[in-house]
Amino acid sequence: MDVPLWAWFAVLGVILVMLAIDLFAHRDAHVIGVKEAAAWSALWVALGVAFGGVIWWWAGSEFAAQYYAGYLIEKSLAIDNVFVWAIIFSYFAVPRQYQHRVLFYGVVGALIFRGAFIAAGSALIASFAWILYIFGAFLLVTGYTMIKKRAEHIDPSKSKVVALFKRFVPTTDEYHGQKFWIRRNGALVATPLLLVLVLVETTDIIFAVDSIPAIFAVTQEPFLVFTANAFAILGLRAMYFLLADLMHRFVYLKLGLGLVLIWVGVKLVLQVDIYKMPTWLSLGVVALIIAVSIAASLFSTRNDESPSEIGSVAGGDGRPVDGGAQAVDVSDEPRARADLREPKS
Repeated sequence: MDVPLWAWFAVLGVILVMLAIDLFAHRDAHVIGVKEAAAWSALWVALGVAFGGVIWWWAGSEFAAQYYAGYLIEKSLAIDNVFVWAIIFSYFAVPRQYQHRVLFYGVVGALIFRGAFIAAGSALIASFAWILYIFGAFLLVTGYTMIKKRAEHIDPSKSKVVALFKRFVPTTDEYHGQKFWIRRNGALVATPLLLVLVLVETTDIIFAVDSIPAIFAVTQEPFLVFTANAFAILGLRAMYFLLADLMHRFVYLKLGLGLVLIWVGVKLVLQVDIYKMPTWLSLGVVALIIAVSIAASLFSTRNDESPSEIGSVAGGDGRPVDGGAQAVDVSDEPRARADLREPKS
C-alpha cells in the first residue's frame, strides 16, 4: 500500500483538529452525563467508520476490510481498558468533573506511545519475517491468560508505579481542581490527579503490548495500523463515560476478548507460511465473538440493576468506592480529598 506523505499529514491534521474541538468543548470541568457521552461516542464511531469508507474508495475493499478488522479489534480491546480506568478512578476517588481532563491527556499520550510501538513493530516485521511467529505465540498465551484470569482485576494499592511515584515525586493528598501541579512553599508539588494520569498512561502502555500484535495479525500496513488505532483510541473517553457504570454487566467480556486474541494469534501464525485467511472472514469471526460475548453478558445480567463496586466509578457523588477511598462532593468546593494511603509493595 503506497501512502503519500500528504495522506499522513492529512490524518494527523484531522486528529489534531478533533482533539482541539474536544478540548474546547470540555474546557470547563463538569460532570459528563450519559446523553453527552452517547453523542460524542456516536461522533467518534461515525468518524472511524467514515474513514474506512475513504480507504475503500481510495485503496479498495481489501484494505478497507483490513482497516475495519483492525478498528474492531482495537475498539473491542478498549472496552477492557475502560474497565481498568473505572477501577483506577474509583480507588483514587477522582471527582467525575475532573476525569475527562485525565483521559484527554491519557489519550494524547496513548497516541504517541502507540505510534512509537507501531513504528517499531513495522520495522521488526520488515527486517525479520519470523517475528510474526513470536507475535502469534504471544497472542495465544495472552488470550489464554485473559480467559484463565478473567475474574481478577487490577489492584492500585499494590501498584509499583504508585509506590515509585510517591517515593520520588512530592504529592499532596488533595485535589486542586483540574491542576496536575501546584506550588507549595515555592516548590512544585504534584496533585493526586497527576498520579492518576501516570497510572492511566502506564496501563495503556501495557494494553498496547497486547493490542498492537493483535492488529498486526489482520494488517501489516503501518498506515492502516496507525489509523485504526487512532480512531479507536479517540473515542475512548466518551466510551468510558457511557459504559463505566455498566461494566458490572459485561461478565463475559474478558472471555470474548481472550478468544479474539487466540483467534488472531492462530491467524497470524498460519499466515506466515501455511494459509492466509481472507480478511473478511477474520473480521466476521471477530465481530461474531464480540457480539456474542456482549449479548450473553447483557442477557445473563438483565435483572441486575445495581452497579458493582468496580462498575461504580464514583468521584464527586459521595459514595464509597473500591479500594477504601471515600469520594466527596466537590460541587461547591475547589478541592477534593483523595485517599493516598501508602501502597503495599
